[in-house]
Amino acid sequence: MDPLRTAGHLAGARLSALAGDRQGVQRSMDAMSEDLRRAMKLADASRPIDREAARAVARALPGTRSANWIDRHNLLVRVDGAHLRSQQTIDALCIGLEPLGDTLAVVMHVQHAAPATRDGMDTLSRNCQLVPGEHSMFQRARTVDVLDPEIRAQHRATVERVQNAPPAEQSAGDRAALEAMAEM
Repeated sequence: MDPLRTAGHLAGARLSALAGDRQGVQRSMDAMSEDLRRAMKLADASRPIDREAARAVARALPGTRSANWIDRHNLLVRVDGAHLRSQQTIDALCIGLEPLGDTLAVVMHVQHAAPATRDGMDTLSRNCQLVPGEHSMFQRARTVDVLDPEIRAQHRATVERVQNAPPAEQSAGDRAALEAMAEM
């Protein structure tokens, strides 16, 4: 929270109080309360996002195949191209939701609906108002991918190690078995 901004709100409230302006005091206190709520990353419960309206906004975005709520905070959007699985798509979706309520309560998850590569299977996720990896108060991190990204990374490393390994020497028994199978 910005101390100068807080001091400004307090000074404004005090000046309004001295002038007998109740509404001015209320405006200053509301602004200070809003700043505190934002600093705490607390979503505004009085401005919830209408889920069906949010789905309609997401489905209207070009390239969107489907949009569904996983729970009350997490919206999963499946798109028709790898280029659409991006932070720019998340930004466009979040900006589209802003008129509907407080987007601090929304985590957007974008998946490529038909990935051609294993890397394309990963879901890109972010809270609408925070940097990747941060969540608002009372939100827990949610994994949308079937495989945990750490397990997938481990698998990639194993596959690359096996592919780059020199071929193993064949034993006499292995060679005999391969020759027998070739004669069949």
